[in-house]
Amino acid sequence: MSTATPATRALEAAKVAFERIAYDYVPGQEKIGLHAAEAIGAAPREVLKTLMVEVDGKPACAVIPSDGSLSMKKVAAAFGGKTAAMMAPDKAERLTGFHTGGISPFGQKKRVPVAFEESALGLVSVVINAGQRGLMVRLAPADALAVSGGTARPLLAG
Repeated sequence: MSTATPATRALEAAKVAFERIAYDYVPGQEKIGLHAAEAIGAAPREVLKTLMVEVDGKPACAVIPSDGSLSMKKVAAAFGGKTAAMMAPDKAERLTGFHTGGISPFGQKKRVPVAFEESALGLVSVVINAGQRGLMVRLAPADALAVSGGTARPLLAG
């Protein structure tokens, strides 16, 4: 497996420290983030999943702990909109240049607004998809936020 992806190249270009983590991706998993957390031996709250959404019809990217669920109301508010919905997988793939199960907030083909669940920024490190199924990166949450150009907002349901 090649470990050079648009996501890892974006991190390298930003000169941030990160660790690549490969695992055996199993197709058809319902909860990919939880599967990844188990496969690499990390706490689910430290493994963040990248979800492509549409806010008032415009694309955006939400990054939340793998054991959490999005609140569409909070997502809409985070991006200054009224309504939010999950983006169709085929549209997310075309927009990002990544396959579902491998979408990263870094190095997307078309840059879109990004928001991270604010509680994740209090962690020592986070693990995020590196733009390829079965490849993750571990880095400081502040670096993830900076490289993605994202903001920290409350995004979780409940």
